[in-house]
Amino acid sequence: MLEQEVIQYRGFHNLFDEEGNAVGFQVCVRSDYYRGVWLSQLRPGRVIVDGELFPWNTIVWNINGVDYTTDELAVCSDKFWRNSDVAILKVKKPGGLAQGFHDVTVRFFASASYLSPSSEMDDSSERTTFYGGTYTRNHMVIV
Repeated sequence: MLEQEVIQYRGFHNLFDEEGNAVGFQVCVRSDYYRGVWLSQLRPGRVIVDGELFPWNTIVWNINGVDYTTDELAVCSDKFWRNSDVAILKVKKPGGLAQGFHDVTVRFFASASYLSPSSEMDDSSERTTFYGGTYTRNHMVIV
């Protein structure tokens, strides 16, 4: 069952390679748009953990069990992210995150054909709408 918040506590942990080395971390998010979105509508943004910025090109989105880079999302018009499904954001970070509490911010947006391009968020905007925005969840735990 999904949590009400966009950023989910469940699924927040480090990622490891075959040798057992931490190579990054993952955080799960849900869409807050009641209709869901086609993957080509997604405008992935940044992830910030404890003030450290991870830009879009260090993040892989896993939706319905398939990994997508931001460039792949942009052209994937035949796959859909339902509002009842979790997207797993896999973030590259050598060594992963330290054990303990972390403050996590995730930013993404979904375009809509009936909104003018000027209505879409730019990177300096911090607003949250039903089409996406900037979401923060404090005191997430890595064990």
